[in-house]
Amino acid sequence: MQDEIRQSELISLLGAVAQQDRQAFHRLYQQVAGRMFGLCRKLTGQQELAEEALQDAFIRIWHHAGEYHSERGAPLSWMMTIARNRTLDLMRSRKVHQGASNEVIDIMEDERAGPLDATLHQDGSAALAMCLDELSQNQRDSVLLSYYRGFTHEELAEFLGTPIGTIKSWIRRGLIAVRRCLER
Repeated sequence: MQDEIRQSELISLLGAVAQQDRQAFHRLYQQVAGRMFGLCRKLTGQQELAEEALQDAFIRIWHHAGEYHSERGAPLSWMMTIARNRTLDLMRSRKVHQGASNEVIDIMEDERAGPLDATLHQDGSAALAMCLDELSQNQRDSVLLSYYRGFTHEELAEFLGTPIGTIKSWIRRGLIAVRRCLER
């Protein structure tokens, strides 16, 4: 019941934001910024970069709120997807400006090592990066965020606004595809 009320309130706020209502935008920000920032922070591993990504996400929401359609999904999922995409775009642009040679590895670099860290930095890293590039966007994001960033299935489901069963399928199919690719 509470989720339905929150969902309908977010839909209403997005509708008002689409009409350039600044007060509605402020209320929307107050309600969802914390969760969106958590996602940005977890993806970037850096406070400043996460703040910039969050700002970019809200600018995009301000300009595109009229494009949200409730029949396509929950409003929070729509906004979290924007935050995730803006964060990944920002990370890519920062790495490109720093002269990164291997985009897949550099995008997901972090100061803390994850389970894929050793594999990504071995001689076969180019082959692994190529195999990861062959995955669908959903599979690649799920595999990298799960194994490299340490997201749980539950966290991925919440952040991506996708059922946990779908997350597990994306990861499993992605890992199978990577294994097959590396065996070629």
